[in-house]
Amino acid sequence: MRAEIITIGDELLIGQVVDTNSAFMAERLNEQGIELFQITSVHDDANHIRQAVHEALSRVEIVITTGGLGPTKDDITKHVLCDYFSTDLIPSAEVETHVRDLYRDRPDVLNRLTETQWLVPRSAIILPNRVGSAPLMCWQLPSGKLLFSLPGVPYEMEIAMREQVLPFIHRQSSAIGCQSSEITHCTVMVSGIPESSLAIHLEHFEQQLPASVHLAYLPKDGTIRLRLSAYNVAHEQVVELKAQLMNLVREWLVIDEDVPIELAVGQRLQQLGKTISTAESCTGGKLAALLNRHAGSSAWYWGSVVAYDNSVKQNVLGVKSSTLNQAGAVSEACVREMAEGVRRLCGTDYAIATSGIAGPSGGTQDKPIGTVWIAWATPTTTYAECFHLGKLRDQITDRATMRALIRLLKILQ
Repeated sequence: MRAEIITIGDELLIGQVVDTNSAFMAERLNEQGIELFQITSVHDDANHIRQAVHEALSRVEIVITTGGLGPTKDDITKHVLCDYFSTDLIPSAEVETHVRDLYRDRPDVLNRLTETQWLVPRSAIILPNRVGSAPLMCWQLPSGKLLFSLPGVPYEMEIAMREQVLPFIHRQSSAIGCQSSEITHCTVMVSGIPESSLAIHLEHFEQQLPASVHLAYLPKDGTIRLRLSAYNVAHEQVVELKAQLMNLVREWLVIDEDVPIELAVGQRLQQLGKTISTAESCTGGKLAALLNRHAGSSAWYWGSVVAYDNSVKQNVLGVKSSTLNQAGAVSEACVREMAEGVRRLCGTDYAIATSGIAGPSGGTQDKPIGTVWIAWATPTTTYAECFHLGKLRDQITDRATMRALIRLLKILQ
């Protein structure tokens, strides 16, 4: 069974709003064994929407649109779909009752535009929208294919997918004429080898994979996620293939499951009953933001000092003035003292420190842009390493953050 997503709205195409809906829907569909064939973004334009819907229905069994269901003039999805399916709008007493209840404490919201929300397509199946005013619409074609029209507001769409769309698809799967596939994904993360070299290293392994199993390379910030995707393959065979892959990349292996690196670090710290703090210069708090991103991180992440100016390095972290005068802020000696200083200051078992030149200015012949020193302080020793991480500011700081976490995870392991 295959599906397509159509996101509707000018704001998506001018970069004003980032499309997070598609990622959420894709993940939920995949969990149900529904293969996502294509994602399309279109303008608030009737012809564009109509063409996208027509083409999607010609290719797949399920089409889901999001956006364009509000009460304002630029929200045209409902009208376009009525035209496409040759139907008219009729008032729904159920939707009207829901909308009035929704805004019971905000009567000012109820006006002639809001009232258009309880006009629904005569030929559509109307599904409850528990948290919003726009009705969820579904058309079931004679062929059994389904088209859902959902709001673009992320939290409304997410609840609609969980509570209405996926259960409806499950109930109607026999009418659609085909069953969901069993899709299994296995992901491992590696670091320390170029993507092209890794592909050559795994060439024979890829050639021996069954036709229903695919290997994808997903590089980001100096790491590569290797994802095995298996369609209707026995679980035991998938486990064996993953074991073969891990054995082949063991030299560069970082994580053997599909979790964010910072979460893997946190889980390991929690297993050990240990804590960590960070001292950041060039990364400007990116390490801190990642390490406290997940619920429960207070158990192992205790704090950070963003020491951008040398006076903060010296007065807060205890970096010696002689170190700054002789070696400079971007040096092995400085990051060692930063890491040891924040570990002492926060009272943690481990600490990470970063200091570098992220540009676009400030580079020298000895320390060009992209030079980053990172230190890891442990209960017994302090490690430090110098990296050269590119020329672009965000690229440098993202890569430095990732290198810091990867090395920490290896230390903890």
